[in-house]
Amino acid sequence: MLKSESIITPDNSEPLWMQTVNLIKDELAANGMAPGTRLRSERELTERWNISRVTLRKALQHLVSEGVLSSSHGRGWYVSSQEPSKEFPNSLESFSETAERMGLVASAVVVRETQASATMDEAESLGIAPGTPVLRLERIRKMDDVVIAVDTSVVPLALLPDIAGVDFAKASLFGLLGSAGASPDRADATIESVGADEATSGLLNVAPGTPLLVMRQVTTGRDHRPVALSTISYVGERYRLRTNFSRSR
Repeated sequence: MLKSESIITPDNSEPLWMQTVNLIKDELAANGMAPGTRLRSERELTERWNISRVTLRKALQHLVSEGVLSSSHGRGWYVSSQEPSKEFPNSLESFSETAERMGLVASAVVVRETQASATMDEAESLGIAPGTPVLRLERIRKMDDVVIAVDTSVVPLALLPDIAGVDFAKASLFGLLGSAGASPDRADATIESVGADEATSGLLNVAPGTPLLVMRQVTTGRDHRPVALSTISYVGERYRLRTNFSRSR
């Protein structure tokens, strides 16, 4: 159990939730809490440190995203037994397929799902006319309830003829494209480091300015025509891209 006498102060330069994160980490190390150990209840922690439950939960969720803690619905918060795998393949596979290969459970939270007209930039990337109807889908992607990335995808609606009632918190976009005869076959991607903005940091449970690896990807089908446009923002410490190189002969 945590035995802290430290004080969280509102005049500290760090936000209250980050002070809480650091305090919990310090206590886990100081008390040598083994994997599987249960933390005190949220009520006990909020009273002990004189913080709100909102502040505490933001700190706890951040520690879950880092692989430090895990949560059990209705039972509490525990020291995590293992960190989520950070290695991703250099072959094209869906997020669900990646999780399954790693022995993890993929899940998603739908942030935004709209049907709209393709912008000039989207149309150029997808090889369609500006104004063509598209699906814009933004989701928080998780593995074993650990937040891994924010994924924003744009897909021509013509490739998804029957999505009425589809629950994108559970459905695989690649799977739906495959069922519609537009199976993803190849993806051209660029990756760059970007500081998290206010909106994205909130979705990823990290502090604004935290380094993210942002992958912008155009996925094509077997006929080489684009089927999806994606921007995926990963927290740098939770993502490792595996690839290989060979010398030309």
